[in-house]
Amino acid sequence: MASPMVGVATSVHLHTTGRISLSCAPRARGRGRFALAVVRASASEAMATEKLGIRVERNPPESRLSELGVRQWPKWGCEKSKFPWTYSAKETCYLLQGKVKVYPDGAGGGEEDFVEIAAGDLVVFPKGMSCTWDVAEAVDKHYKFE
Repeated sequence: MASPMVGVATSVHLHTTGRISLSCAPRARGRGRFALAVVRASASEAMATEKLGIRVERNPPESRLSELGVRQWPKWGCEKSKFPWTYSAKETCYLLQGKVKVYPDGAGGGEEDFVEIAAGDLVVFPKGMSCTWDVAEAVDKHYKFE
């Protein structure tokens, strides 16, 4: 009789279909095989997080973007740069390309006091937030102010 596979999750991947894959590495028992677990999440369950007042939804389904009318919003872009910004209104944006670290003012200035956003992210910045954008890769985004 084969010993049961005992594993530890080593990577998690969220697919655009709403499927989450967990790769597991074997522990002491087993024969060096890897297990793969798949968990399904419905498209209506937003895979969103909020950190330092910034809400980020990673790779929302096209149905969510259509529901919001994202593709009809104006576009804005910038090259690699670093600059301060204050939101005079709530902004929702969808990054088509780019990578940015956003450092909200007053967050403490520590190593973890930023939010990283990248292509495929739907992001909401609250009205009144002042921050610094550190653009590592040129940005192209759709945006909407409310």
